[in-house]
Amino acid sequence: WPSIYVGIDVIVNQETPPHLDKVSAPSLLDLLVSLGTHDAQFHVSDLGSIFGYQPGTMIYLAGKLLHHSVPKWVKGERIALA
Repeated sequence: WPSIYVGIDVIVNQETPPHLDKVSAPSLLDLLVSLGTHDAQFHVSDLGSIFGYQPGTMIYLAGKLLHHSVPKWVKGERIALA
C-alpha cells in the first residue's frame, strides 16, 4: 500500500532505551501507536517530558531530533507500531 513511511517496526514487550531514529527525515514526524494491555510511559528526555502511553495512544514525534524512550512498565503486554 502507498505510504509516506519508509518502514514499520513492530515492538513487542521490549523496553526502548533513549535514542534518536536514524532513518527518519528531520523535516517529517514519526507516528508511534501503542497497543496491548500495558501501563507504559513515553519519555522525551530532550523536552524533560513524560507522557501517558496507554493502549490506543498515537504520538507524532520528530524522532530524528528528539531523544525518546519507553522504560520498563509494571503490568501488561506492550505492542508498539513505529
